[in-house]
Amino acid sequence: MKTFGGKALFLDRADINTDEIIPAKYLTENSKEALKPHMLEDLKLEGFDPNDQTVRESKVVVARSNFGCGSSREHAPWVFEVNDINVVIASGFARIFRQNMFNCGMLALELSEADIDGLFAYKGAGASIAVDFDNDKLTVESGKGGKTFSYHIAEFDRALVKAGGWVEFADAKY
Repeated sequence: MKTFGGKALFLDRADINTDEIIPAKYLTENSKEALKPHMLEDLKLEGFDPNDQTVRESKVVVARSNFGCGSSREHAPWVFEVNDINVVIASGFARIFRQNMFNCGMLALELSEADIDGLFAYKGAGASIAVDFDNDKLTVESGKGGKTFSYHIAEFDRALVKAGGWVEFADAKY
């Protein structure tokens, strides 16, 4: 199973859609690796530069509600995966994006809006987030201190993540 956590990238906006995660013009690429340099290149967010080194070093994305809305495509989780981001935390997800994350063996963790606000309090302080998958907890730490939050995922989604994704799960079960 993957290790979950690392440096956090805070995207302080709701409704970040799949076209902003990976623009549609790259959907004809035939490898995940070809998607890598294009992650978040069309995201419109004040002060955000997709080529900034802190973006490239991030392992966890924290955002607001309705993350991954728009077109249903696996390319959105794939571009995170190929950039070593395997956790997205938000107060809500588009259903297909959320399931595609679990199908790829990655985590889409939904927290309350109050807890998301609590995570955003650590923005800009070199925040890192560690995920304790077995105990459904995540801990944010930065120069501002630290705090632990609880989350819940369904048992089937947990099984997908433990297996490494849908293909690995199906290979082991069927």
